[in-house]
Amino acid sequence: MPELPEVEVVRSGLDRWVTGRVIGTAAVLHPRAVRRHLAGAADFTGRLAGRTVTGTRRRGKYLWLPLDDGTALLAHLGMSGQLLVGEPDRPDERHLRVRATFADGGADVRFVDQRTFGHLLVAELVPDAFGGTVPEPVAHIAADPLEDAFDDEAFFRALRRRRTGVKRALLDQSLISGVGNIYADEALWRARLHWARPTETLTRAEVTRLLAAVREVMAAALAAGGTSFDSLYVNVDGESGYFDRSLDAYGRRDLPCGRCGTPIRRDVFMNRSSFSCPTCQPRPRRARA
Repeated sequence: MPELPEVEVVRSGLDRWVTGRVIGTAAVLHPRAVRRHLAGAADFTGRLAGRTVTGTRRRGKYLWLPLDDGTALLAHLGMSGQLLVGEPDRPDERHLRVRATFADGGADVRFVDQRTFGHLLVAELVPDAFGGTVPEPVAHIAADPLEDAFDDEAFFRALRRRRTGVKRALLDQSLISGVGNIYADEALWRARLHWARPTETLTRAEVTRLLAAVREVMAAALAAGGTSFDSLYVNVDGESGYFDRSLDAYGRRDLPCGRCGTPIRRDVFMNRSSFSCPTCQPRPRRARA
């Protein structure tokens, strides 16, 4: 699933194509793509027609296009969602779900989603806890570590109260948004912390080191255009990211650790996988799943 860097790559790509343009029409080709828009597909398309896109925004794994009437087109890419920009007369993509054209007749935006886990909806913008506005469905989500609004000290205090494993906490979008399985493993490897380390045992210095690692790995992934393990994650031009070539832990089972040479270990975690170095990230005597 795309994480913060991948979604930011898509957002920044959209920004130069859509900001300031007037939506001409919208068409829903598969109802599942707008299943979270409870008023239905006709209401979804009707609320977009004639609206001006005033910018592009992102928090964590969500991105949205604020509109000139105080609403926003909110997108979650799910497992395989793609927002693609191109000439409006190009052939339809095989898994095209939603199309938005613009009044100027230029490049359109298409939501393509093979697995149909992603979704789009139009929502009201509401005040958030940090002095800005966000679509109402994501108002509960924490700031992400690349936002100025993110409070390191508040995160440390919340982490110590949570009494869970540190990786599970990193995946909790009410604590810190945008971190998923891949970048959690990469940050924990950089910070030399085991994924099952109890959060209540973390020191302030360790949390500072962890947050620095999260930001470093996300900045590196952004510079590389995100992480692509298959053709389903692409930017708005249909191009894949290549940060997967720089991964230190995730997906590297039995390959040597880049620091010490010990084979990377894979553990089952929340029906997924966790990858870590047994030497650099020793399992704590008292661990939490």
